[in-house]
Amino acid sequence: MFNTRRISGLLLGVASSRCSTLLAQAPVLRRPVNLTKRALPQLLRGGHTGADEAYGEGLSQEDMMNKDMLILVDEHDRVSGAMSKRDAHVFSAETPRGWLHRAFSVFIFDEQGRMLITRRAASKITFPGVWTNACCSHPLHGRVPEEVDYAAEAGSGADLSMPGAKHAARRKLRHELGIDPAQLPHDDFRFLTRFRYWAADTLTYGESPPWGEHEVDYILFVRGAVDLTPNADEVDECRYVTPDELRAMLREDGLRWSPWFVGIMERGGFEWWSNLDEALARDGRYVDPQITYFDPPKEHVAAYNLRSHGPLTGVRQVTPEAATRGASV
Repeated sequence: MFNTRRISGLLLGVASSRCSTLLAQAPVLRRPVNLTKRALPQLLRGGHTGADEAYGEGLSQEDMMNKDMLILVDEHDRVSGAMSKRDAHVFSAETPRGWLHRAFSVFIFDEQGRMLITRRAASKITFPGVWTNACCSHPLHGRVPEEVDYAAEAGSGADLSMPGAKHAARRKLRHELGIDPAQLPHDDFRFLTRFRYWAADTLTYGESPPWGEHEVDYILFVRGAVDLTPNADEVDECRYVTPDELRAMLREDGLRWSPWFVGIMERGGFEWWSNLDEALARDGRYVDPQITYFDPPKEHVAAYNLRSHGPLTGVRQVTPEAATRGASV
């Protein structure tokens, strides 16, 4: 195990590599926004749009909470709008599950079949200090290459390769772990399935936390040899583990884990790992178009999360004016 705050820049004998340019300004949204052909260019003007723009250089956690434009979706994962990362993650009596949005969870394996796990930085606003998979983040509106997938809108004949989520994953792996995108080609990522879950960050903020997660989470597996230069603002520790080592860590007192990682591992993660070649096969048997829903463990239920709240709490429904594949940026 290694601690990136103590040896950042020495881990692989190179200085920490960050992205090269500043993100431009993007608006902070206080409510969901429909993404029409007319409104979307105005919404994203000055936002995250350049193909040559790297992500995150010089931005604080607060900056990214305000500037990142998340993809709101309905319970079927159809695009229903956009909202700032900050506002989508606000949990309160008025928004007890925030707003449902897209996310991805990347699972990286080395040539020995070990899984890379990371501990989120203590400076993270949501779920700081928890152990989780290699990278957990969000595809965004307005990025080049395009990060918005439309498989749900395409119906039963949809392409489940999810290229947008993979573009987002490569962007964030570079930002958080310093992984050169050339080391993990886009075509090497495998989309397996989607989970929909919510969880209040009670372990950090107590019984009435101001933050939480409510996501349709795209599960991406990839195997390769990568050079790690973790960003200390994002990651405190990282290590490769075997299945037995991970099971032992999960039983260890004092370690905290992200609720999405635990939920994923309990609902297929260990099986996919034990059949890694099949999981990484193009169009393998583990590719599942269904979305699996789960509620959080009781320790991630806030005081304002009531039994009367149903699965559609915090879900923005698609309207005729909402985003379509033809929306222009």
